[in-house]
Amino acid sequence: MSRRAWLLFAVVSLLWGIPYFLIKVAIVDLSPVLVVFARTAIAAAVLVPLAAVRGLLPTLRGRLRFVVALSLVHIVGPFLLITYGELYVTSSLAGLIIAVEPVVVGLMLARAEPFTRLRVVGLVLGFGGVAVLTGVELGGGGPAVIGAAMVLLATVGYAYATIMIQRHGSGIPPTALVAGSMLSSTVLLTPFAVFALPAQPVRGGSWAALAALGLFCTAIALIAFYALINDAGPNRAGLVTYVNPLVAVALGVALLNEPLRWSLPVGAVLILTGCWLSTRRPRPVRPA
Repeated sequence: MSRRAWLLFAVVSLLWGIPYFLIKVAIVDLSPVLVVFARTAIAAAVLVPLAAVRGLLPTLRGRLRFVVALSLVHIVGPFLLITYGELYVTSSLAGLIIAVEPVVVGLMLARAEPFTRLRVVGLVLGFGGVAVLTGVELGGGGPAVIGAAMVLLATVGYAYATIMIQRHGSGIPPTALVAGSMLSSTVLLTPFAVFALPAQPVRGGSWAALAALGLFCTAIALIAFYALINDAGPNRAGLVTYVNPLVAVALGVALLNEPLRWSLPVGAVLILTGCWLSTRRPRPVRPA
């Protein structure tokens, strides 16, 4: 890859690794619904004008139903599930569970892409990593199990949204699609956010975390990711999946004093190895 591609790779890996830390900071004073609403609203405020300047918004005509459906599956649902889930689990655990998304995609595409031995091993290792994490980190049970289940359910939404985009959104420019999805998500969340306004004073750190979450980790990260796809291709761009969970764990342990048990590195290795194996394409058979 070029130097520019490596720089974009580092930026995206970092920006998609710190949302779990920022969410943990913001929900101390703000409700999860308000956090998600502000995140999408800030991103929409950046992405919609950008798409308009490039003349891309007309490409969404006649696709409103798809954009709204994608907003629910890819943004509103997962964002809410992750944010509510972090009320009960650490940011480190949330970041690692989300890393299992490629494994979930592989499971959903079982009919279209036949299982090979490597894919089966990858699926087993990926979900085995989740089992290790949840079994050790949440050994006490209780609300934490529900929180982890919510984060895991968010990966299902992300995975299915990927398939939706491949099947129905291939003709829409990515910037227009993301801008429309963010705007649609903001509109959908507005009635709920009105009733979730804070009743108590909010610390400056919570507002700053919220602003960074919307501007950097959502809007700028998406712009950088699509630029990375253009420079390095979708396969290499997708490798950020293997890096951002490590960023999430490092920030959670270093800045939030979250415990670093043996299950975190072991679970991370299992999940990332499973993702790598389950997404590998078989080598073409050379004719004799």
